[in-house]
Amino acid sequence: MELVAGCYEQVLFGFAVQLEPKASGDREQKWTPIADFTHHAHTASLSAVAANSRFIVTGSRDETIHIYDMKRKMDHGALVHHNGTITCLKFHGNRHLVSGAEDGLICVWDAKKWECLKSIKAHRGHVTFLSIHPSGKLALSVGTDKTLRTWNLVEGRSAFIKNIKQNAHIVEWSPTGEKYIVVVLNKIDVYHLDTASVSGSITNEKRVSSVAFLSESVLAVAGDEEVVRFCDIGSLTCLCEFKAHENRVKDMFSFEIAEHHVIVTASSDGFIRVWKLGDVKKVPPSLLCEVNTHARLTCLGVWLDSMTDTKESLPPAAEPSSVSKEQLKSIKKKSGVLVQEEEQLKPDMEKWGSPYVHKKSIKGSGLPSAKKRKMAEKLGKKKKKKRIEIIQ
Repeated sequence: MELVAGCYEQVLFGFAVQLEPKASGDREQKWTPIADFTHHAHTASLSAVAANSRFIVTGSRDETIHIYDMKRKMDHGALVHHNGTITCLKFHGNRHLVSGAEDGLICVWDAKKWECLKSIKAHRGHVTFLSIHPSGKLALSVGTDKTLRTWNLVEGRSAFIKNIKQNAHIVEWSPTGEKYIVVVLNKIDVYHLDTASVSGSITNEKRVSSVAFLSESVLAVAGDEEVVRFCDIGSLTCLCEFKAHENRVKDMFSFEIAEHHVIVTASSDGFIRVWKLGDVKKVPPSLLCEVNTHARLTCLGVWLDSMTDTKESLPPAAEPSSVSKEQLKSIKKKSGVLVQEEEQLKPDMEKWGSPYVHKKSIKGSGLPSAKKRKMAEKLGKKKKKKRIEIIQ
């Protein structure tokens, strides 16, 4: 297990977490974070990080996505397709990566060959956040054009557009995909997939900076403050709150591993903290370990060596729900005039990017020059054009 975090100082930190066997008389297993690497990853502050079973990817204000092979501890290259700050990165399994940026594009990447399968002009303004349905067939995105958009990833086109009248900065599916939440400033709206309408709202004291589903009904909420709250999205009540850091919490990540349900928090105070959740979410979690990076952290990820043994924020009894054509039609019918179907988006083959791949130690700089970026784009245009189904 590896904790990875990016910061304003352009550095990516990696800390390997060792789980020591229980000693006789010990009630808890000891978790020990050990510094693994520090990598000057980008030429600007880091804005997003994501991980699958082999790779870690980071996005930055320098408009590039860097790839790191965690098995070999190598810098695997950079993706240079976007022309704006990378705002969100999401893996779906080990085969696909979806990226969003301030250029308004959503790009789908083959995470094996690192080719851009599709580039979609998703929003008129910035793409501020995106989330992939557990089935892999749908995605949601929000942007500065005040819209919530549903994407059909099987056909590679926009399915519906909903005018939410405000600029949302977070959207997230629940573990089963039957619900999703949309965050605008300090307000969290809860939606049901069947109706695509708001079933209730939760108001946080300050602007929400990060959310993480702990179960189908319990949501961890962090804002521009040192407190993390566990909220029930069914009853719309706060179950408990606890002081996680000395400064505002910037990002969170939740997963299950070896009899532990864990939530990891990162803060502007420089600390990454790992918390053990109890069976009852009304009780604040207990601290397992912490590490001080002495940097202003911006984003957080967790690389898990064996993804099959873990479940990211997925309760034991929950299984991702599939999305049928009938459900899509139901959403359109029940959502009213604010939802409309859009024409199929044709892939802009001339704009497909190709990564400039170079392999070196993860401790190296690994930064492509402007000249190399132009060369990479020219190589991308010469590639054979072919239609590729996005996510099966």
